[in-house]
Amino acid sequence: MTTNGAGMPRPDMHRYFMGIALAVRERADCTGNRVGAVVVVDRRIVSTGYNGTPRGTKNCYEGGCPRCNQMTASGTKLDECLCSHGEENAITQAAYHGVSVARSTIYTTFAPCLMCTKMIINSGIHEVVYNMEYPLNEVTFKLFKDAGVVCRKLKVE
Repeated sequence: MTTNGAGMPRPDMHRYFMGIALAVRERADCTGNRVGAVVVVDRRIVSTGYNGTPRGTKNCYEGGCPRCNQMTASGTKLDECLCSHGEENAITQAAYHGVSVARSTIYTTFAPCLMCTKMIINSGIHEVVYNMEYPLNEVTFKLFKDAGVVCRKLKVE
């Protein structure tokens, strides 16, 4: 953290964007983990996303996702979850609006799962900055490394 000319605290750009990702997650309608993501190109936000059910369907908290509403244990029955992840929504929202995420950085409140890792790599995102670990990340971190995607943790409260 630096200070501005008046001596007030001023976060660096990475903490700034992670702070925005933390705010974005407040919109999540998933009853499980709430995740927010921000895609940045040249220090400019081009897309945001949070986890929840697909556009036009019942929200998770309204009963839209049976897996989440059964309070299924984390990391289990993922194939039954109807929710889209924060990173997935940030990438698909950019595509929906015709915005390229090539050579961008994604800031996410949770380290990406394997599915989101593949989407991040294939969409051309070159850097991932995450706030918290996801328990099933060994394969994803290896895949990021193999694909040349920079991946690092930045813990922001």
